[in-house]
Amino acid sequence: MLKLAVFLRPFIRYIALAVVVMVGQAAAELMLPTVMAEIVDGGMMTGDASKVLEVGSFMLLIALMSSACAILGSYFSSRLALGVAKNLRSAVFAKVESLGAHEFDSFGASSLITRSVNDVSQIQSVLLLFFRSVIYSPIICVGGIVMALSRDLPLSAVFAISTPLMAIGIFIQAKLVIPMFKTVQGKVDRVNLVLRENLSGVRVVRAFNRQKYETETFRKASGDLTDISIRVNRISACMMPSLMLVMNMTTVAIVWFGGDRVSNGEMSLGNMMAFVQYASQILFSVIMVSIIFVMMPRASASAARINEVMDKDQSVVDSQHPLSLASEPMEIEMRGVGFNYAGASVPALSNISFTAKPGETTAIIGGTGSGKSTLVSLIPRLYDATDGAVLVNGTDVRDHSAAELRSALGFVPQENVLFAGTIAENIAAGNPEASREEIERAAFVAQADEFIRELEKGYDSELVRGGRNLSGGQRQRLCIARALVRRPKVYIFDDSFSALDFKTDAALRSELGKWTGDATVIIVAQRVSTVMDADRIIVLDGGRIAAAGRHDQLLQTCDIYKEIVRSQLPEKSGPDGLQNRPDTVN
Repeated sequence: MLKLAVFLRPFIRYIALAVVVMVGQAAAELMLPTVMAEIVDGGMMTGDASKVLEVGSFMLLIALMSSACAILGSYFSSRLALGVAKNLRSAVFAKVESLGAHEFDSFGASSLITRSVNDVSQIQSVLLLFFRSVIYSPIICVGGIVMALSRDLPLSAVFAISTPLMAIGIFIQAKLVIPMFKTVQGKVDRVNLVLRENLSGVRVVRAFNRQKYETETFRKASGDLTDISIRVNRISACMMPSLMLVMNMTTVAIVWFGGDRVSNGEMSLGNMMAFVQYASQILFSVIMVSIIFVMMPRASASAARINEVMDKDQSVVDSQHPLSLASEPMEIEMRGVGFNYAGASVPALSNISFTAKPGETTAIIGGTGSGKSTLVSLIPRLYDATDGAVLVNGTDVRDHSAAELRSALGFVPQENVLFAGTIAENIAAGNPEASREEIERAAFVAQADEFIRELEKGYDSELVRGGRNLSGGQRQRLCIARALVRRPKVYIFDDSFSALDFKTDAALRSELGKWTGDATVIIVAQRVSTVMDADRIIVLDGGRIAAAGRHDQLLQTCDIYKEIVRSQLPEKSGPDGLQNRPDTVN
């Protein structure tokens, strides 16, 4: 929790104001029993109505002041708690945005969502109650004890028994529930994970009739959360009745022994009534603190989970003195590159070396799991190479700012990611300064213009989350258009033509050649028809380069490539059945 105290700094003014009004409220509350005692002893017991009216009016004024301070205290505490929560959520989100792919994977999306929302809400709740109670309650407790002692010292011995009993009860409960709260948050993570997977994969669930199985999985995750929550709440539920029992027994003891002292003339009736009120204030303040003790462990567990994110070391770190990218076209070179995922026993890439030159198209092909996507992820520094170096115009990409490097790239990942908004807004995400004409031109090159214009609102058509109101091929073309409108120096297409039919694929690549000019183009694909016209084809196998060359060269020298071609392209006339390609893939 102390690490998060830095988020209180912008709200020092609200903290100071909250303290002032809470002190004012506590002072007013402590005055009321004394004033009431004066009314009883000086007015009611003597039959002096004017005294009752005079002191009663003063008592009403104090009560109004106490109410005003309470309202202001709630306002300042709320502004403080909500402001801290807002800034904390923003900080966690910014940290998540800055994490490398490796760090992001280590947490998981569902856990990061829980930490950004649920855990921050726990901090907010504690802060709200903390500044409303923890400032007010100690003042009331200490002030009440002082005032009670001033009224009757012997009767104050009751507190020597009741207060330690309440403190022991609070300590035992805190000891029991603190270890459970981290488990509770972990169970919340699990529920969010199951729910997120099922909602995002609802089509697959229905297609394979897995509703019953997935329902049972969610029921189990929800049941686990319910069970641990019930255990926590059982312990918490025992605390309040036990504290109230001590409080009521204390009141009974005060009335019992106080009544005896009043009858013996050792104490006035007004003082006994004031003593009862002070006792209630003291014990009630202890109960308020106990509620904080119940919430604090859970907030502490949430704070620890937030700090895990905030303190996470990044694997992708900018150089302290980053180099600027030159304005000329960018040449990408892999020099002895190797990469190993954390915890993996076998490296994903080993000794990769090749050069992708401006004005040329470099294609990367290989079987599933050969490391194609991992390889191109090293260029925008989604990961950093664990061996060797990725160079841009002869300088290591790690010597450049990741933000500046990525601004020079047009990256289309395997997964088609679109956002809620219009089609034009999604394409313009690649270049917010793009004009409508540039957006439409990029869509035309990506072979998306035709289907967009067929929509009722054209480029102003709204997309639902993830673009689910479009087909897979349409989403893929919009993602390509988003990269094209950026006019980058390097285009990276990570299996970005897989959802396109052969005709659309060929038309897109034809227009793409005119669009890219002297930019460096890197295409990852599993379809031979997509890469066969590339200036250079890199064949990956098991994370290593099996061969490199043009299509016709590889047909003669690389058995792996030859097998890929033979499995995809229909055989026609020719001695090896590979020389004549179908017209549909030209």
